[in-house]
Amino acid sequence: MVRLSLQLVLVAVLSSLALASPTPGSSFATVPFVKKAPFSKTAAEILQKDLARLDNFAAKVGSVTKRAVGEAPGTNEDDTYVVSTKVGTQTFSLIVDTGSSNTWVGSGTRYTPGSTAVNSGKAFSVTYGSGSVSGTEFTDTVTVGGLTVTKQGVGDGTRSSGFQGVDGIIGFGPVDLTEDTVSGQTTVPTVMDNLRSQGTITTEVLGVSFLPESGSDDDDTNGELTLGGTDSSKFTGSITFVSRTATSPYSEFWGISVSSITFGSTTLSGAANAVVDTGTTLIFIPTAAYNAFLSASGGRTDASSGLATWTTEPTSNFAFNIGGVSRTLTPSQFLIPKAQYGVFGLTGSNFFGWIADGGSVAADVNFIIGQKFLENYYSVFDTTNNRVGFATAI
Repeated sequence: MVRLSLQLVLVAVLSSLALASPTPGSSFATVPFVKKAPFSKTAAEILQKDLARLDNFAAKVGSVTKRAVGEAPGTNEDDTYVVSTKVGTQTFSLIVDTGSSNTWVGSGTRYTPGSTAVNSGKAFSVTYGSGSVSGTEFTDTVTVGGLTVTKQGVGDGTRSSGFQGVDGIIGFGPVDLTEDTVSGQTTVPTVMDNLRSQGTITTEVLGVSFLPESGSDDDDTNGELTLGGTDSSKFTGSITFVSRTATSPYSEFWGISVSSITFGSTTLSGAANAVVDTGTTLIFIPTAAYNAFLSASGGRTDASSGLATWTTEPTSNFAFNIGGVSRTLTPSQFLIPKAQYGVFGLTGSNFFGWIADGGSVAADVNFIIGQKFLENYYSVFDTTNNRVGFATAI
């Protein structure tokens, strides 16, 4: 397990939009997101959610049983992305999670199996960092972004905890993360797996666009999934791809190698592996890099929130070198906007940041590239070519 001493997580609940239809003549579809915060959570409570997620990443690795446990964010906080998904004749708001791979419903709106549903008679169970779900596995027709999958494995979550305000999860992680989550079944093909195998999309590629909130807003329409391709209107320049790492435990997820971490002219870390995860809000870096970051920027860890904090605004850029390209965050991008302090229960004149301490043990997963990085870069999860890509967001 990751041993972390911080106390904050940013994970928010999104309401759903109407499903988008594919562009005529295209083989992929786009799906919009809405982000809103119907529950009041402090920054410290948010960090605890993210840290629980990191702990569960570590727990999933090391044996077949542990790996099968699965993982996803708590969802009644302030920064989780949800997409409108139709299962049978019902529409659900499901968390978009590249850190887990099962699809299930029922934590909010109850699932009512209809004429397209088939009860497998098998139990399913997934334990997450800050919650859990169990029930019966069905197959049913699933529609997302105007694209339809038949006979998709869907868990009926009759027992769940930690998922108030949303209806479940749609998992976009590697299929091996579903191992042993359904009794008598080795793995459960993901929605993306089935879209490709059923010929609906020609390549198993997920494009993800997240954008920061405007001002003090907590309900902007500020995200988009592209299923089966990428949306060039959401990024500028070219997409740089890097292969998924072969280094465990990062290889279990959408893990990549980061050549270096820098702050201004200071190198905070050499090469390290990281998990790219839409379900983690903050950016977690290894302890040594985090301490070097605070030293170089004149910051400290706030005792109340667990966040990095400064009395004077940092002036240098923070960056990851990924695939030979420096992916930079300016201070305005890695600092929490003061207009949002009320949303996260922060007060005072200090500056607070989205970058946090991931722990000192790489084998426990201590490096997560989460939403607050992804809001500034278009990200691509390419199962067909076993790689992850980034481009500068528009």
